[in-house]
Amino acid sequence: MTTSSHSSIRREYDALVVGARCAGAATAMLLARAGLRVLAVDRDREGSDTISTHALMRGGVVQLVRWGLIDRLRATGTPAVRSATFHYGDEALPFAVKPRDGVDALYAPRRTVLDPILVDAARAAGAQVVHGAALAEVVRGASGRVEGAVIETLDGARARVAARIVIGADGARSRAARLVSAPTERAGRHACGVVYGHWSGLEVEGYHWYYRPGVSAGAIPTGDGRTCVFAALPRPRLLDALPGGVDAVYREVLAEAAPELAAALGSARLDARLQPFPGIPGFMRRAWGPGWALVGDAGYFKDPITAHGITDALRDAELLARAVASGTEAALAAYQAARDAASVELFEVTDRIASFEWDLEEAKGLHRLLARHMASEVELLGALDVVCVPGQPPLPSGASCGYSSS
Repeated sequence: MTTSSHSSIRREYDALVVGARCAGAATAMLLARAGLRVLAVDRDREGSDTISTHALMRGGVVQLVRWGLIDRLRATGTPAVRSATFHYGDEALPFAVKPRDGVDALYAPRRTVLDPILVDAARAAGAQVVHGAALAEVVRGASGRVEGAVIETLDGARARVAARIVIGADGARSRAARLVSAPTERAGRHACGVVYGHWSGLEVEGYHWYYRPGVSAGAIPTGDGRTCVFAALPRPRLLDALPGGVDAVYREVLAEAAPELAAALGSARLDARLQPFPGIPGFMRRAWGPGWALVGDAGYFKDPITAHGITDALRDAELLARAVASGTEAALAAYQAARDAASVELFEVTDRIASFEWDLEEAKGLHRLLARHMASEVELLGALDVVCVPGQPPLPSGASCGYSSS
């Protein structure tokens, strides 16, 4: 893949997207498909990895199907996931992934796989995507409205870009959110600490989620014959344990949460090093303002214990792209209202699970509630009109194409 150079950045765009991973690349793709002139920039190297749970829930797969990208994901060898098993202590509850909503399997791609697919699709739609470049400043007009930004490359070169809207898609610690002073409108109270690694030689069928009092774990099949295995625990316990070594706390928590999984790792091989994430409490920021908007973790972050972040990002990318394409502040306000309506209950349930202040019966109830909210999210996506995809078969009779302000 070719990374667009800083020297090719023009002076003016309809939309500038800061961040080109799940949320940013998807937003750029959809805006470009709607005919807007789009620049997306990302500080990281193209195709690089990032901290991630990998797992796509049904809503995330629905989006890749709707956008015409699911075959590209399947072609990478990312395995189809057709079951999920919840382990509560010694009790195992398996669930099949039922074919519906155009989805017959779930997927958990590495970010080195998913992000490039979305970047390639954004470029194919006409968006310009530049890696190794980051937001330095926002540019405001006399009224205070954001009218563009200053972009800075890793070597310190700067370019001033005018844009009708600047979209922050640069993660939970978003510089864009800070520069536009986006207020936090809802805050979580809890945060998990997580340590994960990728293992080869580990036979796992479907997603596996493990829960015991005070700890959790999971096994998520991803590409290249690897399985992502994570151990989760309250943030204070992880911080207290880290001086003793990441490997020690990882194996200790796995032995507590999932003894059979911990034993199975004895015949598997860890690829690279373990990755710790000390956790941060979730939040929901104001999602838009005069000349700016936020999407993905920049606007809404919840604890990774429910592995729903990528699905949220793909959902909100489309809600925002539709609003931006309509060109009105009323549409941006409607974007936030839709995001919040789809997210608040998921946010609260996730925060409760992340507290680890539950017994196993309550944990079961929380997961049933989570499943109901995720089903509502899929219904929301199913109600959106079908997006035209160049090169794809004709749309079904009665389907609409493109974006509307409705």
